[in-house]
Amino acid sequence: MAGGRFAPGHLGELTQLIPFEMVDAALSATRSVQARLRDLPSRVVVYLILAACLFPETGYLGVWRKLTGGLAGLPVATPSASALAQARRRVGGKPLRWLFDLLKGPDATGHGPGIRWRGLLVVALDGTTLTVPDSPAVLTRFTKQAGNHGGTGYPQVRLLALVACGTRTLIDAVFGPTTAGETTYAPRLLPSLRPGMILLADRNFAAQKLVADIAATRAEVLVRLKNARRMPVLARHRDGSYLSTLGGLRVRVVDCEITVTTTAGKHTGLYRLATTLLDPHRHPAGELATLYHQRWEIETAYLELKSTILGGRILRARTPEGIDQEIYALLVVYQLLRTVMADATSTQACTDPDRASFSIAWQAARDQVVLAAGVIAGTVIDLVGAIGRHILAGPLPARRLRISPRIVKRAISKYQARGPHIDRTSYKATTGINILASPEP
Repeated sequence: MAGGRFAPGHLGELTQLIPFEMVDAALSATRSVQARLRDLPSRVVVYLILAACLFPETGYLGVWRKLTGGLAGLPVATPSASALAQARRRVGGKPLRWLFDLLKGPDATGHGPGIRWRGLLVVALDGTTLTVPDSPAVLTRFTKQAGNHGGTGYPQVRLLALVACGTRTLIDAVFGPTTAGETTYAPRLLPSLRPGMILLADRNFAAQKLVADIAATRAEVLVRLKNARRMPVLARHRDGSYLSTLGGLRVRVVDCEITVTTTAGKHTGLYRLATTLLDPHRHPAGELATLYHQRWEIETAYLELKSTILGGRILRARTPEGIDQEIYALLVVYQLLRTVMADATSTQACTDPDRASFSIAWQAARDQVVLAAGVIAGTVIDLVGAIGRHILAGPLPARRLRISPRIVKRAISKYQARGPHIDRTSYKATTGINILASPEP
């Protein structure tokens, strides 16, 4: 534990992943260190902002009490709500962005069948929206969504992320007003793509130039196309796929029919996939169709972020600058939890990171903050720790294919703003994939 006025500056056991020296470096690099030592030093304020993401149901004074609850006997400040607000404004959002830029990336210790496919790191690209307060300051940058029934009651932020499917860690993320679409934000994520990755994306990202720009990073692509999109047949392969072009980019197309059978009946859908993997012997069509299902891991990541952590709540900040600060803090906390989960499962052979419960990790991290426990690592490196032991003690069952009908995802009035309306009904499912013959040229 740090001494003196710095004592409340911690994140429980997660502090080992984001130590004092790292936060001090972020403050120094962004010139956000306090000019004089205050009751609320900048380092303490950064940890306060991060801790608030673990306790979204509590005001900042309540978060301060949780940070100091385990510091019995130590003299700590008793700031007012306005003092905490002034301190957060003084620090700003740049140190939180610096920390996210440092911590983002696929976890290096994770292992499991969903992490790599035929040597390629499986990543997904998709977007979502976060709801923010309806204040005059916020409305100068963020707008409400239009709709046939009056639109949403709150302004929204568009968030776009690259996620490593196996560990659901964040490789990169961007956000901004919803007046720009997902394909407008996507090019800002391309510098984070590397050779040795395969990017999974839905139909929204199948624009010719965007796919060509992704391929130019030397990462491979597996993207869904609209079924009615006409694709020229240049050559047929024995696995049912065929060679084609997407603009000036040579791709291989797989048309497949996927039938999902549940106790509620059968549902059959047609999928048209395009990939830069042109060799049907090394990358069979059937395996590509199966691999595409991994794209849904990014949807689970967003559910963990918006439902488990936020509980469907709107963000706290009531200014555009405060929203930037809060979102970067939220991304940092999510990444820390995912890193702990991957580290813990990596200590047990053949344990897929999918078996780790995000809810358990989140609750255990909250407990460690209140106890102010495990703040400084011991002399022996422990990849598991108290949070990891809770994770390993309550593993999820092996992943089974389950489906849930598409439902309304967001409240449209303030009376429903306590959380997104989520239909928890799901069904055990089996799936069948039929590769369709390529069309006539």
